[in-house]
Amino acid sequence: MAMNDYDYRMNQNYPITIEGAREETSSLLAKVLGITALGFLVTAFGVATAPAWGTFVGFIAVIGLIFAINLTRRKSPAVALGLFLFLAYFMGWEIGPLIQRYIRAFGTGMVFNAAATTGCGMAVMGCISYLFSINYRRIAGIGMAALLVLIIAGIASMFFHFLSPDTYSWLTLGIFSLLTVADFARIRAGGDGASATMLALSIYLDGINIFMAVLQLMGGRRSRD
Repeated sequence: MAMNDYDYRMNQNYPITIEGAREETSSLLAKVLGITALGFLVTAFGVATAPAWGTFVGFIAVIGLIFAINLTRRKSPAVALGLFLFLAYFMGWEIGPLIQRYIRAFGTGMVFNAAATTGCGMAVMGCISYLFSINYRRIAGIGMAALLVLIIAGIASMFFHFLSPDTYSWLTLGIFSLLTVADFARIRAGGDGASATMLALSIYLDGINIFMAVLQLMGGRRSRD
């Protein structure tokens, strides 16, 4: 589901290296984090209201809304922001049935722990991006290539069963952690013309994938105890 946004970003004319931090990046970072936080709140509402059959409907809606946001991001930033909030809600439908199953099996505590772990981890990755000079185009390219390989391997594993769920979750966690560092580094570089909504969408999708990977790892460990 994140492929369309990352494909858009990889086709932009990014500078090769990060420049020194600019004063305006603080304002941009605040806007991005505010939009992202609002998106996560809307997703939580979507999870709470998701029907048992919502996964497929949510997936289709999210894919369509990613395309719509890309089409409207320059012409109407306000519309793009509204579409992002709709995407966040339907993301709740997509992941809601799985989260609800985890809650029934293990209780709400594990979901909160996964969310807290994700938040702390992303904060650390954001700090790393701001403390070190990072070639985010190269990092994003490596992450995108690894993500494509993982998707292909995941599809193949459905037939040949060579990837365990835990292995797949660990690989997902590593790849989206790398992409998160690249996305924060891009913000540090000034965003390169991307709107706060588009940058927030990238961070949001990273966070959702990291959260689901962490949740599945915690659930797998609890099942074996």
